[in-house]
Amino acid sequence: MSFLKIIFAIGFVVIATSHSFAQSVFKNPDVAYRITRNITHNGVSVDIVIDKPKGKNLDVLIVYHGTVMEDSRILQAANDTLDGFKRILDNKKMMIVSVAYPEENLLFGDNIAHSEAGLLWIKNRAKAELGVNVRKIFLGGHSQGGYIVTRLNTMHATNGVIANAPGPLNLVFRCQLEENGQIAASPVCNLLRSTYGTTSVNPDAYWQRSLRNFTTGHKSDILFVQGLEDSTIQMYSWPDFKNDFSQCSDCRPRQFLDLEGFGHNALFNSSEAKTVFNQFIANR
Repeated sequence: MSFLKIIFAIGFVVIATSHSFAQSVFKNPDVAYRITRNITHNGVSVDIVIDKPKGKNLDVLIVYHGTVMEDSRILQAANDTLDGFKRILDNKKMMIVSVAYPEENLLFGDNIAHSEAGLLWIKNRAKAELGVNVRKIFLGGHSQGGYIVTRLNTMHATNGVIANAPGPLNLVFRCQLEENGQIAASPVCNLLRSTYGTTSVNPDAYWQRSLRNFTTGHKSDILFVQGLEDSTIQMYSWPDFKNDFSQCSDCRPRQFLDLEGFGHNALFNSSEAKTVFNQFIANR
């Protein structure tokens, strides 16, 4: 076993003991690795998980996990999401970066700043920090991660965006159900209510953070995947969300894949979704 392979077998802790040594290893195009590191962009810090194949000139898929509520669980969620996308991705030569954006004690949607930091760091710092020449960038998100990549698409152009079961689509509807005792209370709505009051008192504050409020100004092609056996909360607003997008006059092309017989994880469970997902990436 070569010295380099021995180092990677031992693990990142050994590599991290010398910053200069770590940088020389990471910038070696023949090295494949998976690491977690904290990055900062424009004063915003966030942890990211980097899964790099061999090579120096790479396309990148940046992925975002779904809701976990507790920040003690976000690194596991980021790793699980990376594994989920890696499993369905045909192009094994793409680098995948999973952004472990925080959730706990943040108003819903405020973590867009952390999510954006991960994207901009890859765009602007990957070559200097990792020795990677980034060619194409794609965004992928599941659930709340789908919400995030949809919002990011109104902020920054990439080569394409894939959102599976993005939401919440309508926080007014969801949080009103909680207020009426029709569904269990959640930290998301509890924090919004303590900040803005109820949905009946201040519905606009909830609407401003709902995904249905972000259906214009999309800068890149976007693919939405939605299992039609998803939760009632999701499906209640899904037709309106699609209709909102169809009215957009300043959006790049958008594609909707609705799947009968599949639920919230449709992208990862449907062979049709996997095929469309890979075609979407390969054609851009």
